[in-house]
Amino acid sequence: MNRRTFLTGTAASVTISRVWLLRAGSSAPVIAAAGLATPSTAEAAPLPLTPPDSVDYEDVGDSIIQASAPTIVNVRLTLGADGVYTFEMPRLEQGTGISTALAMMIAEEAGVTLDKVKVHVADAQPDLEAGQITGGSCTLRAFEPYIKEMVLRARAAAGLPPQAGTPADPAQYQVIGKRYRKLDALDIVTGKKKFTMDQDVPGAVPTMCRMPSQIRGTVVSVNNLETVRAMPGVLDVVVVPAGGFVVKIPPAVAVMAETFGQAYAACRALDITWGDGNMAGQSDATILAQLKAAIAPLLDSPPGTLTVEGEFEWPGATACPLEVECAIADVRPDGAEIWAGLQSPIITLQSTAAELGLPEDSVKVHCIPSGGSFGRRLFWDPVQIAAQVSKTTGRICKLMYHRSDDIRHTRLRPPQYHKIRAALDPPTPLTPGNVLSYQQHIGIVRLDARHGFGNKGSAIPAATPPDAIQTPTNEQYEQAFFNTMVSSPYNFGDNDKAIYPVALEMNTVSYRSVHIMPSRTCEEIIVDEIAAALHRDPVDFRLEFLRLPRAKEVLQRVAGAAQWGKAMSPGFAQGVGVHMESRSFSAAIVELDARDPQNCRVTRVTMAIDVGKPVNPSGIEQQCHGGIAEAISLVLKTGLTIRDGGVLEGSYNQYTFARMADFPKSVEIILMPNVGDPIAGMGEVAMSAPAGAIANAYARATGIKPRKFPLNARAAFTPTPPGELPVPPTV
Repeated sequence: MNRRTFLTGTAASVTISRVWLLRAGSSAPVIAAAGLATPSTAEAAPLPLTPPDSVDYEDVGDSIIQASAPTIVNVRLTLGADGVYTFEMPRLEQGTGISTALAMMIAEEAGVTLDKVKVHVADAQPDLEAGQITGGSCTLRAFEPYIKEMVLRARAAAGLPPQAGTPADPAQYQVIGKRYRKLDALDIVTGKKKFTMDQDVPGAVPTMCRMPSQIRGTVVSVNNLETVRAMPGVLDVVVVPAGGFVVKIPPAVAVMAETFGQAYAACRALDITWGDGNMAGQSDATILAQLKAAIAPLLDSPPGTLTVEGEFEWPGATACPLEVECAIADVRPDGAEIWAGLQSPIITLQSTAAELGLPEDSVKVHCIPSGGSFGRRLFWDPVQIAAQVSKTTGRICKLMYHRSDDIRHTRLRPPQYHKIRAALDPPTPLTPGNVLSYQQHIGIVRLDARHGFGNKGSAIPAATPPDAIQTPTNEQYEQAFFNTMVSSPYNFGDNDKAIYPVALEMNTVSYRSVHIMPSRTCEEIIVDEIAAALHRDPVDFRLEFLRLPRAKEVLQRVAGAAQWGKAMSPGFAQGVGVHMESRSFSAAIVELDARDPQNCRVTRVTMAIDVGKPVNPSGIEQQCHGGIAEAISLVLKTGLTIRDGGVLEGSYNQYTFARMADFPKSVEIILMPNVGDPIAGMGEVAMSAPAGAIANAYARATGIKPRKFPLNARAAFTPTPPGELPVPPTV
């Protein structure tokens, strides 16, 4: 499905035949008849984007906000006798600072200082229905319309009259817009912060597991079960049973022991015969071939026009946060209790109850702040394993994945192939040229979206039929995500962006901007190449063709601050990227040292960002730094290698995400002022502009068109054999 199909029948629909408009080329009478602007004889004005960008009217954040609105009354904010507001936040704090920002919004509305607001991550609360899912960079947007109502209810329940509320004039804000460190920052750096593995659950038993040699492979047999059970400290060995309610229970063999060290040693000693899964025989090359074959052909450019085109390859990627997948499960005959970092705690509760054969009201799920999530905890894979192990053994299971399996078997961003073609009206002595059309078709391993909006009502349809790798509703969700997330910032005439999912059984997930960052990075590369074909400066070209004033403003601001166009030494170059997402706008200019084209390094980043109403400038800057680090990682440094159905990388030495040494020493974040626009998204917003800028700097410095990522050479490594765990390091 493309945007034209998505918009058909809506008020925004534009019924201009793509083929007809392309064949019309630069004919002014035809353009005028189509209701588009007629080019001047002296200057060809950019052709309006056709059809209009669906993201302008409805984005994924809007859909999450609308889905959660009916149950917002059940969100809990209370006011104690001590004057302290306590907010049970129905979102996962995963290091993005949403608990601090929401506390600031509550404090501003209530007219109190920030120390008078406490925020806890709420347990799974099924009466919130679709109102307890964390994703889409929309948490602050989701709560902004309801903060006033929530504070009024809390004050009324405490027998207090209404307060004046948040001032209409941003200049009068007492809390919002001021710099605050995160509420939990001190606890994090002093080791007081309690993550899942820090939970003091009496009787919880350390557990680790071995996972198959292939993604979603099978366990045929454990050939030395009794020998391993007799090892020091080992309490039990469990072949995790198959099954699953919404998604399949991950295949694994788990070991319970008195210590994690003993569990690890026993896991390594297991002699397991693994069986094939649906990914058997698949490799990077076979997957890429299927992605290429899946996309519909692009239309040829009309006669007499210029063509700018490119084909781009993105490998699978995993967030690889410091906190590996983990969960604690206490399953009893009459109920269960779960502790885990979860972006979808309600469907986790409902699915766990179904898989254990328990009533839902007998299952309690504690949502624990997470040390990084980036989309992968939209699913509850470790909870499924821990619950089955606890049920089988009768013990409380404290499960922690090994880093190797955390990279190889947890949720990942799917591999992608992008094919782009732009048709240009060539420049003449009288006109600067124009962009007539832009096509981008994307072959992608199907995105697993069976979590839905985090509840049974949306998840079960996406999981039906249960054994299908791709279900009709799951594909509808992915198409909707694409159409409501991937923006089209430029007036490039006739516009056709579409995804073509391929049904492969990979553990995919909406890892940060799953469609957005690769799509927009490729587009920003092509924008530079269009500018070159039209003999235009990349920044000036963007300023002419960007559709929205706020996008132009961030670009103008960053171009001045970064001294765009300044002289650079040989092997060095600047690059530019612009992005819009979740109602936010960003632009970045990077400086790249490409003297060694196979080991490029970003040396400076200047980034401007407009998030509408900035709540916590410190938090926004931190998120921008994170987005820059992720852009450096995915554009220059890392990706997953798939061979015979399995991922080869199994450590930070092999999956080379950016380190501190890779981060530029010179970074300037320019936060655009609050001029009255609503709160916009932040979490994923800061990745795409610097990603495009890095790729464009690479092209300018090396003369090589970026087409296959990552751009830097990856060091050879010897992988741990598939289905095994590495030898423990020695000190």
